[in-house]
Amino acid sequence: MSTSDGSSDFETASKVSALLRLVSKDRQQKILRWVAEDLDVPLAGEGPSTSGAALSEVGRYSPTQPAPRTTDIKSFVAAKNPRSDMQFAAVVAYYYRFEASPDESLESISPEVLQNAARLVNRHRLSRPRQTLLNAKAQGYLDLVERGQYRINSIGENLVAMTLPGPEPSVAPQGRPAHSRTKKVGRKKAGGKTPTRKGSQSQQKKKSAPKKARQ
Repeated sequence: MSTSDGSSDFETASKVSALLRLVSKDRQQKILRWVAEDLDVPLAGEGPSTSGAALSEVGRYSPTQPAPRTTDIKSFVAAKNPRSDMQFAAVVAYYYRFEASPDESLESISPEVLQNAARLVNRHRLSRPRQTLLNAKAQGYLDLVERGQYRINSIGENLVAMTLPGPEPSVAPQGRPAHSRTKKVGRKKAGGKTPTRKGSQSQQKKKSAPKKARQ
């Protein structure tokens, strides 16, 4: 069945689910309850109507909402193997938004959360975690939600989900050591002087000089 704008019921439910994902769990329940009251549609368990049940099932069947995960942050970071503090910030933000259990899930992370994540995964402590988040934002991985809170965006999601872990950096081959050039030393005569070309030519002239004819 299609709505007036041409969208199917499933597409409309997906849009509602995408909007609800931007708020906390308690606000989601309040919004759903208000919508049900405004439309005079009972929620699941409040009546026989199937419309309320379908509305409550939006999140379950939404293609944009990931299934619950059981991976811990240490295993997730090790699998993604971020090679910079900015990539690490993106991986942490991705984990807490999409991979963490419901009781640990976070829509955004703070410098304190990032530093604690470094402790949990046995990574070196960040000297300035707030600056790391700012750098990750400048790189395009995170968006500023409010002061001190950063949320992963589509670029960061593609980095974590599709790019990481990247190939290992290749090691450049070391050059061959330069060979020292050895100078050729001419052989010396017994007197210690090396024969010259000029001297050899004069000797040849003496040998080749014609003898005087006898008178």
